[in-house]
Amino acid sequence: MSYNNFNPLQMDALREVGNIGAGNSATALSQLLNRKIDMTLPSINIVPFRDIFSRIGGEDLVVGIIVRVLGDTPGNILFVFEKDTALGIIKDLTGENNEQISDMGNSVLCEIGNIISGSYLNAISTLTNLAIMPSVPAVATDMLGAILSTTFIESGQYDDYVLDIETEFKQGDNAERLGGHFYYIPMPGSLEKILNILGVK
Repeated sequence: MSYNNFNPLQMDALREVGNIGAGNSATALSQLLNRKIDMTLPSINIVPFRDIFSRIGGEDLVVGIIVRVLGDTPGNILFVFEKDTALGIIKDLTGENNEQISDMGNSVLCEIGNIISGSYLNAISTLTNLAIMPSVPAVATDMLGAILSTTFIESGQYDDYVLDIETEFKQGDNAERLGGHFYYIPMPGSLEKILNILGVK
């Protein structure tokens, strides 16, 4: 099935799956950082592959934490933080105050990726009874468009249109933007499997 052919009921089901996973991830990140973290309602993005690099902020330098999704519904999870946000999180957790990400900082970001992706996938696994688990995270610093393009290609999405489930991190009672995004990028066939289990066709 082409992503462009998903009907409104299927899109709503995918949005709800993303919402449940994102809620668990926000709770895990809140506990890790010891402050309130929320996530926006997930958006389901179906975009032409050629437009990925030109998306808003595509040339911004960001820190990406990439986690491969293994098991019944393979794909990739990508956390993207603005560089200053990533350095601030590292400082909060370690006291390290650097302008560049050190080996210690890299380890901290990998652990964040491990905790949040595990929370996200556990929620989906509980909902669907599918066996899915995260790989060991990897950290990359590059332009957002380059990281997104690579992640889509690694997920086997070579079609004219590609899909991701995206949420944005917010913090505090005034919902201040944290400067981070979460992307779930499934391999072809993974979303259809989730929808079939949920009885949505």
